[in-house]
Amino acid sequence: MAFWDTSAVLPLCFHQPATGALSRLMRKHRRMVVWWGTPVEVRSGMSRLVREGAMAEEGRRRALTRLGALRRSWAEVLPTERLRGIAEELPDRHGLRAAEAFQLAAAVVWCRERPVKQPFICFDRRLADAAERLGFAVVAVS
Repeated sequence: MAFWDTSAVLPLCFHQPATGALSRLMRKHRRMVVWWGTPVEVRSGMSRLVREGAMAEEGRRRALTRLGALRRSWAEVLPTERLRGIAEELPDRHGLRAAEAFQLAAAVVWCRERPVKQPFICFDRRLADAAERLGFAVVAVS
């Protein structure tokens, strides 16, 4: 099992340079764990790619199909008061934005607040740095 940040999930839905490496990581870490808000963040990323012209509407439809398949197999960390409490502290302690704080708090909840050596797969450098400081074994794909 590994926690997957949205930045690592989107390339699994829409082919990007890191898609191959991420697919190999999926085979290694067979069970994906994600934050409850990840599907919204992935769809937001898809919309941005369409707006920027990097993804055609047909590509978006295929990406949504892939997202649906991933959702059927992953585990989601649901929002709780404890998760929000952890997330509230992270922007001050680690300079994270709100979405990053929720991602990292979800990972902390997933590992029962014992992040040491737990795999955390991420492209977001600021989030990866914060996860490393907490003790996660960050797999920063680049």
